[in-house]
Amino acid sequence: MALAAPTGKAAARLKQSIDGSLKALQGQAGEGASAALDLDALIQRIGPARTLHALLGARPDTRQFRHHAANPLDVDVLIVDEASMVHLEMMDALLQALPPTARLVLLGDKDQLASVEAGAVLGDVCRGAAQGAYLPDTLRYAQAVAGQRLPDAFHARAGQAMSALAQQTVMLRQSRRFDGPIGQLAMAVNAGDAEAAWACLRAAPGPAQPLRALQPETAQAVCALALGASGQASYTDYLQCLREGPAGSGEMDGQEEGPKDGQADDQKGGQKDHQNEGEAAHAAWVRRVLRAFDRFRILCAVHQGEWGTSALNAAVQKALADAGWLQPQGEWFAGRPVMVTRNDAQLGVFNGDVGVVLPNLLGVLKVWFLDGEHLRSVSVSRLAHADTAFVMTVHKSQGSEFAHTALVLPPGAAEVLSRELVYTGITRAREQFTLIEGQAGLLNAAMTRPSVRASGLGLWWAQLA
Repeated sequence: MALAAPTGKAAARLKQSIDGSLKALQGQAGEGASAALDLDALIQRIGPARTLHALLGARPDTRQFRHHAANPLDVDVLIVDEASMVHLEMMDALLQALPPTARLVLLGDKDQLASVEAGAVLGDVCRGAAQGAYLPDTLRYAQAVAGQRLPDAFHARAGQAMSALAQQTVMLRQSRRFDGPIGQLAMAVNAGDAEAAWACLRAAPGPAQPLRALQPETAQAVCALALGASGQASYTDYLQCLREGPAGSGEMDGQEEGPKDGQADDQKGGQKDHQNEGEAAHAAWVRRVLRAFDRFRILCAVHQGEWGTSALNAAVQKALADAGWLQPQGEWFAGRPVMVTRNDAQLGVFNGDVGVVLPNLLGVLKVWFLDGEHLRSVSVSRLAHADTAFVMTVHKSQGSEFAHTALVLPPGAAEVLSRELVYTGITRAREQFTLIEGQAGLLNAAMTRPSVRASGLGLWWAQLA
Protein backbone atom coordinates (compact mmCIF):
# COMPACT_ATOMS: atom_id res chain seq x y z
CA MET A 1 0.00 0.00 0.00
CA ALA A 2 1.41 3.42 -0.94
CA LEU A 3 0.42 7.08 -0.48
CA ALA A 4 1.32 9.87 -2.89
CA ALA A 5 0.42 13.43 -3.89
CA PRO A 6 1.66 16.01 -6.42
CA THR A 7 3.45 18.14 -3.78
CA GLY A 8 5.42 17.42 -0.63
CA LYS A 9 3.00 19.37 1.57
CA ALA A 10 -0.03 17.53 0.19
CA ALA A 11 1.76 14.20 0.69
CA ALA A 12 2.53 15.04 4.32
CA ARG A 13 -1.08 16.04 4.98
CA LEU A 14 -2.31 12.81 3.40
CA LYS A 15 -0.08 10.69 5.62
CA GLN A 16 -1.10 12.64 8.71
CA SER A 17 -4.80 12.25 7.86
CA ILE A 18 -4.61 8.52 7.09
CA ASP A 19 -2.60 7.74 10.24
CA GLY A 20 -4.95 9.80 12.41
CA SER A 21 -8.03 8.13 10.96
CA LEU A 22 -6.61 4.62 11.41
CA LYS A 23 -5.68 5.35 15.04
CA ALA A 24 -9.16 6.73 15.70
CA LEU A 25 -10.69 3.65 14.08
CA GLN A 26 -8.58 1.42 16.30
CA GLY A 27 -9.92 3.17 19.39
CA GLN A 28 -13.52 2.77 18.19
CA ALA A 29 -13.25 -0.87 17.15
CA GLY A 30 -12.83 -2.38 20.63
CA GLU A 31 -10.01 -4.59 21.87
CA GLY A 32 -10.97 -7.78 20.03
CA ALA A 33 -11.58 -6.16 16.67
CA SER A 34 -8.55 -3.90 17.13
CA ALA A 35 -6.27 -6.89 17.64
CA ALA A 36 -7.74 -8.63 14.60
CA LEU A 37 -7.32 -5.56 12.40
CA ASP A 38 -3.78 -4.77 13.66
CA LEU A 39 -4.00 -1.18 12.43
CA ASP A 40 -0.67 -0.26 14.02
CA ALA A 41 1.04 -2.77 11.74
CA LEU A 42 -0.86 -1.36 8.78
CA ILE A 43 0.28 2.18 9.62
CA GLN A 44 3.90 0.99 9.73
CA ARG A 45 3.53 -1.01 6.53
CA ILE A 46 2.13 1.93 4.55
CA GLY A 47 5.25 3.97 5.22
CA PRO A 48 5.68 7.66 4.39
CA ALA A 49 3.67 9.45 1.71
CA ARG A 50 5.73 10.63 -1.25
CA THR A 51 5.43 13.03 -4.12
CA LEU A 52 4.47 11.46 -7.43
CA HIS A 53 7.90 12.34 -8.79
CA ALA A 54 9.58 10.52 -5.91
CA LEU A 55 7.20 7.56 -6.16
CA LEU A 56 7.84 7.08 -9.89
CA GLY A 57 11.57 7.73 -9.58
CA ALA A 58 12.19 11.03 -11.34
CA ARG A 59 15.55 11.27 -13.08
CA PRO A 60 17.52 14.45 -13.73
CA ASP A 61 17.55 15.94 -17.24
CA THR A 62 14.70 13.77 -18.51
CA ARG A 63 10.91 13.53 -18.20
CA GLN A 64 11.15 9.74 -18.09
CA PHE A 65 10.78 7.86 -14.80
CA ARG A 66 12.52 4.84 -13.31
CA HIS A 67 9.17 3.05 -12.95
CA HIS A 68 7.16 2.36 -16.09
CA ALA A 69 5.31 -0.52 -17.78
CA ALA A 70 8.49 -2.63 -18.00
CA ASN A 71 9.50 -1.81 -14.40
CA PRO A 72 6.22 -1.35 -12.52
CA LEU A 73 5.72 -0.17 -8.95
CA ASP A 74 5.54 -2.85 -6.27
CA VAL A 75 2.11 -1.86 -4.92
CA ASP A 76 -1.29 -3.46 -4.45
CA VAL A 77 -3.12 -0.22 -3.54
CA LEU A 78 -2.08 3.34 -4.39
CA ILE A 79 -3.87 6.37 -2.90
CA VAL A 80 -3.21 9.72 -4.63
CA ASP A 81 -4.45 12.90 -2.93
CA GLU A 82 -4.99 16.33 -4.56
CA ALA A 83 -5.57 14.54 -7.87
CA SER A 84 -6.96 17.71 -9.48
CA MET A 85 -3.34 18.93 -9.65
CA VAL A 86 -2.15 15.89 -11.64
CA HIS A 87 -1.71 16.76 -15.31
CA LEU A 88 -2.32 14.48 -18.27
CA GLU A 89 1.28 13.41 -18.86
CA MET A 90 1.87 12.61 -15.18
CA MET A 91 -1.35 10.61 -14.92
CA ASP A 92 -0.37 8.64 -18.01
CA ALA A 93 3.05 7.88 -16.50
CA LEU A 94 1.42 6.83 -13.23
CA LEU A 95 -1.03 4.45 -14.90
CA GLN A 96 1.73 2.96 -17.04
CA ALA A 97 3.77 2.24 -13.90
CA LEU A 98 0.95 0.49 -12.00
CA PRO A 99 0.77 -3.32 -12.08
CA PRO A 100 -2.38 -4.58 -13.87
CA THR A 101 -3.70 -6.00 -10.57
CA ALA A 102 -3.21 -2.82 -8.53
CA ARG A 103 -6.09 -0.71 -7.22
CA LEU A 104 -5.86 3.08 -7.69
CA VAL A 105 -7.77 5.54 -5.48
CA LEU A 106 -7.80 9.18 -6.64
CA LEU A 107 -8.86 11.81 -4.08
CA GLY A 108 -9.45 15.46 -4.90
CA ASP A 109 -11.84 18.31 -5.61
CA LYS A 110 -12.97 18.22 -9.24
CA ASP A 111 -14.05 21.87 -9.06
CA GLN A 112 -10.65 23.23 -8.04
CA LEU A 113 -8.12 24.74 -10.40
CA ALA A 114 -6.83 22.16 -12.83
CA SER A 115 -3.14 21.37 -13.19
CA VAL A 116 -0.80 24.06 -14.50
CA GLU A 117 0.26 21.77 -17.33
CA ALA A 118 -2.00 20.18 -19.96
CA GLY A 119 -5.21 18.43 -19.04
CA ALA A 120 -7.86 18.40 -16.33
CA VAL A 121 -7.89 14.69 -15.60
CA LEU A 122 -9.93 14.59 -12.38
CA GLY A 123 -12.46 17.07 -13.77
CA ASP A 124 -12.94 14.97 -16.91
CA VAL A 125 -13.14 11.68 -15.01
CA CYS A 126 -15.67 13.05 -12.48
CA ARG A 127 -17.68 15.27 -14.82
CA GLY A 128 -20.96 13.45 -14.08
CA ALA A 129 -20.25 12.66 -10.42
CA ALA A 130 -23.01 14.89 -9.06
CA GLN A 131 -25.71 12.79 -10.76
CA GLY A 132 -24.44 9.47 -9.41
CA ALA A 133 -26.17 7.23 -12.00
CA TYR A 134 -25.53 4.15 -9.86
CA LEU A 135 -26.70 0.78 -11.14
CA PRO A 136 -28.53 -1.77 -8.94
CA ASP A 137 -25.34 -3.78 -8.31
CA THR A 138 -23.56 -0.63 -7.07
CA LEU A 139 -26.49 0.27 -4.82
CA ARG A 140 -26.52 -3.21 -3.30
CA TYR A 141 -22.75 -3.01 -2.73
CA ALA A 142 -23.07 0.32 -0.88
CA GLN A 143 -25.84 -1.15 1.27
CA ALA A 144 -23.79 -4.24 2.11
CA VAL A 145 -20.50 -2.46 2.83
CA ALA A 146 -21.64 0.79 4.47
CA GLY A 147 -25.19 -0.03 5.57
CA GLN A 148 -26.43 2.97 3.60
CA ARG A 149 -29.24 3.22 1.11
CA LEU A 150 -28.35 5.86 -1.47
CA PRO A 151 -31.11 8.41 -2.19
CA ASP A 152 -33.26 7.84 -5.28
CA ALA A 153 -31.77 10.95 -6.92
CA PHE A 154 -28.49 9.08 -7.37
CA HIS A 155 -30.01 5.94 -8.91
CA ALA A 156 -29.50 5.35 -12.63
CA ARG A 157 -32.55 6.30 -14.71
CA ALA A 158 -33.74 5.14 -18.09
CA GLY A 159 -32.02 7.02 -20.89
CA GLN A 160 -29.18 8.18 -18.62
CA ALA A 161 -25.57 7.40 -19.52
CA MET A 162 -24.56 4.47 -17.30
CA SER A 163 -20.80 4.16 -17.65
CA ALA A 164 -18.66 1.69 -15.76
CA LEU A 165 -16.60 4.68 -14.58
CA ALA A 166 -19.62 6.20 -12.82
CA GLN A 167 -19.91 3.05 -10.70
CA GLN A 168 -16.37 3.67 -9.40
CA THR A 169 -16.87 7.37 -8.62
CA VAL A 170 -17.91 8.63 -5.18
CA MET A 171 -18.74 12.29 -4.60
CA LEU A 172 -18.48 13.42 -0.98
CA ARG A 173 -21.20 15.97 -0.23
CA GLN A 174 -20.40 17.10 3.32
CA SER A 175 -17.42 19.40 3.88
CA ARG A 176 -15.26 18.54 6.89
CA ARG A 177 -13.10 21.66 6.49
CA PHE A 178 -15.84 24.27 6.81
CA ASP A 179 -19.57 24.76 6.77
CA GLY A 180 -21.94 27.69 7.14
CA PRO A 181 -21.25 30.94 5.26
CA ILE A 182 -17.90 29.87 3.74
CA GLY A 183 -19.43 26.69 2.34
CA GLN A 184 -22.45 28.58 1.03
CA LEU A 185 -20.19 31.12 -0.70
CA ALA A 186 -18.10 28.35 -2.27
CA MET A 187 -21.22 26.63 -3.63
CA ALA A 188 -22.59 29.89 -5.02
CA VAL A 189 -19.33 30.64 -6.82
CA ASN A 190 -19.11 27.09 -8.12
CA ALA A 191 -22.62 27.45 -9.54
CA GLY A 192 -21.77 30.84 -11.09
CA ASP A 193 -24.52 32.51 -9.02
CA ALA A 194 -23.25 36.07 -8.46
CA GLU A 195 -26.41 37.18 -6.64
CA ALA A 196 -26.15 34.36 -4.09
CA ALA A 197 -22.40 34.92 -3.67
CA TRP A 198 -22.83 38.60 -2.84
CA ALA A 199 -25.73 37.79 -0.53
CA CYS A 200 -23.32 35.60 1.47
CA LEU A 201 -20.64 38.29 1.54
CA ARG A 202 -23.03 41.02 2.67
CA ALA A 203 -24.92 38.94 5.23
CA ALA A 204 -22.52 39.39 8.13
CA PRO A 205 -20.26 42.45 7.84
CA GLY A 206 -17.55 43.21 10.37
CA PRO A 207 -13.92 42.12 10.99
CA ALA A 208 -14.83 39.21 13.29
CA GLN A 209 -17.35 37.67 10.87
CA PRO A 210 -16.53 34.64 8.69
CA LEU A 211 -16.93 36.56 5.40
CA ARG A 212 -15.78 40.02 4.34
CA ALA A 213 -15.51 41.84 1.01
CA LEU A 214 -13.25 44.87 0.50
CA GLN A 215 -12.78 47.15 -2.50
CA PRO A 216 -9.80 49.30 -1.49
CA GLU A 217 -8.28 51.99 -3.66
CA THR A 218 -4.71 50.76 -3.09
CA ALA A 219 -2.99 47.50 -2.26
CA GLN A 220 -2.08 48.83 1.19
CA ALA A 221 -5.31 47.28 2.46
CA VAL A 222 -3.55 43.92 2.12
CA CYS A 223 -0.88 45.12 4.56
CA ALA A 224 -3.57 46.13 7.04
CA LEU A 225 -4.96 42.59 6.93
CA ALA A 226 -1.49 41.16 7.50
CA LEU A 227 -1.14 43.28 10.63
CA GLY A 228 -4.50 41.99 11.87
CA ALA A 229 -7.71 43.27 13.34
CA SER A 230 -9.86 42.25 16.27
CA GLY A 231 -11.11 38.70 15.88
CA GLN A 232 -9.03 37.95 12.77
CA ALA A 233 -6.10 35.61 12.34
CA SER A 234 -3.10 37.46 10.89
CA TYR A 235 0.67 37.32 10.64
CA THR A 236 1.02 38.90 14.06
CA ASP A 237 -0.07 35.52 15.48
CA TYR A 238 3.13 33.73 14.45
CA LEU A 239 5.31 36.78 15.07
CA GLN A 240 4.03 36.95 18.66
CA CYS A 241 5.07 33.29 19.10
CA LEU A 242 8.43 34.14 17.55
CA ARG A 243 8.90 37.04 19.97
CA GLU A 244 8.05 34.89 23.02
CA GLY A 245 10.79 32.36 22.21
CA PRO A 246 11.14 28.82 23.57
CA ALA A 247 9.90 28.33 27.12
CA GLY A 248 12.80 27.59 29.45
CA SER A 249 15.44 27.54 26.71
CA GLY A 250 18.01 29.75 28.40
CA GLU A 251 21.67 28.89 28.12
CA MET A 252 23.17 26.57 30.65
CA ASP A 253 24.61 28.35 33.68
CA GLY A 254 28.38 28.52 33.58
CA GLN A 255 30.48 26.97 36.36
CA GLU A 256 33.20 29.06 37.97
CA GLU A 257 35.00 26.02 39.32
CA GLY A 258 35.26 22.43 38.29
CA PRO A 259 33.14 19.72 39.91
CA LYS A 260 34.29 18.24 43.17
CA ASP A 261 35.19 14.58 43.53
CA GLY A 262 32.16 12.35 43.09
CA GLN A 263 30.09 15.12 41.48
CA ALA A 264 31.32 14.82 37.86
CA ASP A 265 28.92 12.09 36.79
CA ASP A 266 25.94 13.78 38.43
CA GLN A 267 26.82 17.09 36.76
CA LYS A 268 27.21 15.48 33.32
CA GLY A 269 23.85 13.79 33.75
CA GLY A 270 22.28 17.06 34.80
CA GLN A 271 23.77 18.87 31.81
CA LYS A 272 22.46 16.21 29.46
CA ASP A 273 18.98 16.44 30.97
CA HIS A 274 19.15 20.23 30.69
CA GLN A 275 20.20 19.96 27.04
CA ASN A 276 17.37 17.52 26.27
CA GLU A 277 14.89 19.86 27.95
CA GLY A 278 16.24 22.76 25.89
CA GLU A 279 15.93 20.80 22.65
CA ALA A 280 12.37 19.75 23.50
CA ALA A 281 11.41 23.34 24.39
CA HIS A 282 12.96 24.64 21.16
CA ALA A 283 11.15 22.03 19.04
CA ALA A 284 7.84 22.86 20.73
CA TRP A 285 8.45 26.57 20.05
CA VAL A 286 9.21 25.95 16.37
CA ARG A 287 5.98 23.96 16.04
CA ARG A 288 4.00 26.79 17.67
CA VAL A 289 5.49 29.35 15.28
CA LEU A 290 4.83 27.22 12.18
CA ARG A 291 1.26 26.39 13.19
CA ALA A 292 0.56 30.03 13.98
CA PHE A 293 1.94 31.07 10.58
CA ASP A 294 -0.43 28.65 8.88
CA ARG A 295 -3.44 30.37 10.48
CA PHE A 296 -3.39 33.14 7.87
CA ARG A 297 -2.43 33.44 4.22
CA ILE A 298 -2.77 35.98 1.43
CA LEU A 299 -3.50 34.51 -2.00
CA CYS A 300 -3.07 36.23 -5.38
CA ALA A 301 -3.97 35.51 -8.97
CA VAL A 302 -0.78 36.95 -10.54
CA HIS A 303 2.92 37.41 -9.81
CA GLN A 304 3.60 40.82 -11.35
CA GLY A 305 2.18 44.31 -10.80
CA GLU A 306 1.17 46.26 -7.71
CA TRP A 307 -1.37 43.58 -6.77
CA GLY A 308 0.87 40.59 -7.55
CA THR A 309 2.86 38.30 -5.26
CA SER A 310 6.23 40.04 -5.80
CA ALA A 311 5.08 43.57 -4.87
CA LEU A 312 2.72 42.45 -2.09
CA ASN A 313 5.36 40.28 -0.43
CA ALA A 314 7.68 43.29 -0.29
CA ALA A 315 4.88 45.57 0.97
CA VAL A 316 3.75 43.15 3.71
CA GLN A 317 7.33 42.60 4.87
CA LYS A 318 7.90 46.37 5.09
CA ALA A 319 4.62 46.89 6.97
CA LEU A 320 5.53 44.23 9.54
CA ALA A 321 9.02 45.69 9.91
CA ASP A 322 7.68 49.23 10.33
CA ALA A 323 5.34 47.94 13.04
CA GLY A 324 8.29 46.40 14.88
CA TRP A 325 7.35 42.77 14.26
CA LEU A 326 10.28 41.96 11.96
CA GLN A 327 13.92 43.05 11.76
CA PRO A 328 14.94 42.28 8.16
CA GLN A 329 18.72 42.16 7.82
CA GLY A 330 19.83 40.94 4.43
CA GLU A 331 18.10 38.14 2.58
CA TRP A 332 17.78 35.78 5.55
CA PHE A 333 16.36 36.86 8.90
CA ALA A 334 14.32 35.33 11.73
CA GLY A 335 10.63 35.25 10.89
CA ARG A 336 10.97 35.25 7.10
CA PRO A 337 8.50 32.75 5.59
CA VAL A 338 9.74 31.05 2.44
CA MET A 339 8.40 28.76 -0.25
CA VAL A 340 10.67 26.25 -1.97
CA THR A 341 10.57 26.72 -5.76
CA ARG A 342 12.54 23.69 -6.91
CA ASN A 343 12.72 20.03 -5.85
CA ASP A 344 15.91 19.03 -4.05
CA ALA A 345 15.75 15.41 -2.93
CA GLN A 346 19.16 15.61 -1.23
CA LEU A 347 17.89 18.35 1.09
CA GLY A 348 14.49 16.69 1.44
CA VAL A 349 12.61 19.76 0.16
CA PHE A 350 10.17 19.97 -2.72
CA ASN A 351 8.55 22.62 -4.86
CA GLY A 352 5.73 24.22 -2.85
CA ASP A 353 7.05 23.41 0.64
CA VAL A 354 6.55 26.39 2.99
CA GLY A 355 8.70 27.03 6.05
CA VAL A 356 9.84 29.82 8.36
CA VAL A 357 13.39 31.02 9.09
CA LEU A 358 14.19 30.56 12.79
CA PRO A 359 17.39 30.15 14.83
CA ASN A 360 18.40 26.78 16.18
CA LEU A 361 19.63 26.34 19.77
CA LEU A 362 23.03 27.77 18.79
CA GLY A 363 21.47 30.81 17.14
CA VAL A 364 22.19 29.61 13.59
CA LEU A 365 19.42 30.49 11.13
CA LYS A 366 17.64 27.59 9.49
CA VAL A 367 14.44 27.15 7.49
CA TRP A 368 12.07 24.94 9.48
CA PHE A 369 9.30 22.82 7.95
CA LEU A 370 6.52 20.92 9.72
CA ASP A 371 5.08 17.67 8.35
CA GLY A 372 2.35 16.63 10.77
CA GLU A 373 4.33 16.44 14.03
CA HIS A 374 7.67 15.90 12.31
CA LEU A 375 10.09 18.84 12.13
CA ARG A 376 12.83 19.16 9.55
CA SER A 377 15.25 21.98 8.90
CA VAL A 378 17.62 23.15 6.20
CA SER A 379 20.47 25.62 6.58
CA VAL A 380 19.68 28.91 4.85
CA SER A 381 23.03 28.75 3.06
CA ARG A 382 21.98 25.52 1.32
CA LEU A 383 18.48 26.57 0.26
CA ALA A 384 19.23 28.20 -3.08
CA HIS A 385 15.73 28.18 -4.58
CA ALA A 386 13.15 29.83 -2.32
CA ASP A 387 10.92 32.92 -2.35
CA THR A 388 9.35 34.97 0.44
CA ALA A 389 5.89 33.55 1.15
CA PHE A 390 3.72 36.09 2.95
CA VAL A 391 1.77 36.10 -0.31
CA MET A 392 1.41 33.14 -2.69
CA THR A 393 -0.58 32.31 -5.81
CA VAL A 394 -3.82 30.38 -5.56
CA HIS A 395 -2.20 27.59 -7.59
CA LYS A 396 0.55 27.18 -4.99
CA SER A 397 -2.00 27.11 -2.15
CA GLN A 398 -3.68 23.93 -3.36
CA GLY A 399 -3.39 21.20 -0.76
CA SER A 400 -3.31 23.74 2.10
CA GLU A 401 -5.87 25.24 4.45
CA PHE A 402 -5.77 28.28 6.72
CA ALA A 403 -7.99 29.62 9.49
CA HIS A 404 -8.19 32.97 7.67
CA THR A 405 -7.64 33.28 3.91
CA ALA A 406 -7.49 36.59 2.03
CA LEU A 407 -7.96 36.40 -1.76
CA VAL A 408 -6.69 39.33 -3.83
CA LEU A 409 -8.26 39.91 -7.26
CA PRO A 410 -6.08 42.39 -9.20
CA PRO A 411 -7.57 45.27 -11.21
CA GLY A 412 -7.25 45.10 -14.98
CA ALA A 413 -6.66 41.34 -14.97
CA ALA A 414 -10.16 39.93 -15.44
CA GLU A 415 -8.89 37.75 -18.29
CA VAL A 416 -6.70 35.71 -15.91
CA LEU A 417 -9.47 35.19 -13.37
CA SER A 418 -11.74 32.15 -13.45
CA ARG A 419 -14.52 30.56 -11.45
CA GLU A 420 -12.20 27.75 -10.40
CA LEU A 421 -9.53 30.17 -9.18
CA VAL A 422 -11.97 31.99 -6.89
CA TYR A 423 -13.54 28.72 -5.69
CA THR A 424 -10.10 27.29 -4.87
CA GLY A 425 -9.18 30.44 -2.94
CA ILE A 426 -12.40 30.34 -0.91
CA THR A 427 -12.04 26.67 -0.06
CA ARG A 428 -8.60 27.24 1.51
CA ALA A 429 -10.38 28.97 4.43
CA ARG A 430 -11.59 27.14 7.55
CA GLU A 431 -12.98 29.97 9.69
CA GLN A 432 -12.70 33.32 7.88
CA PHE A 433 -12.47 34.47 4.28
CA THR A 434 -11.74 37.99 3.04
CA LEU A 435 -12.23 38.98 -0.60
CA ILE A 436 -10.18 41.95 -1.83
CA GLU A 437 -11.28 43.32 -5.20
CA GLY A 438 -8.88 45.76 -6.81
CA GLN A 439 -11.87 47.14 -8.68
CA ALA A 440 -15.61 46.52 -8.64
CA GLY A 441 -16.95 43.66 -10.74
CA LEU A 442 -13.96 41.31 -10.62
CA LEU A 443 -15.75 38.57 -8.64
CA ASN A 444 -18.67 38.65 -11.08
CA ALA A 445 -16.29 38.55 -14.05
CA ALA A 446 -14.45 35.54 -12.61
CA MET A 447 -17.68 33.61 -12.05
CA THR A 448 -18.66 34.03 -15.71
CA ARG A 449 -15.38 32.41 -16.82
CA PRO A 450 -15.34 28.67 -16.02
CA SER A 451 -12.11 27.01 -17.12
CA VAL A 452 -12.28 24.88 -20.24
CA ARG A 453 -9.52 22.37 -20.96
CA ALA A 454 -9.50 20.70 -24.39
CA SER A 455 -7.59 17.58 -23.36
CA GLY A 456 -9.65 15.12 -25.39
CA LEU A 457 -10.08 12.89 -22.36
CA GLY A 458 -13.70 13.89 -21.77
CA LEU A 459 -14.62 13.06 -25.37
CA TRP A 460 -12.89 9.69 -25.06
CA TRP A 461 -14.86 8.85 -21.90
CA ALA A 462 -18.10 9.79 -23.66
CA GLN A 463 -17.28 7.46 -26.53
CA LEU A 464 -16.56 4.61 -24.12
CA ALA A 465 -19.86 5.16 -22.31
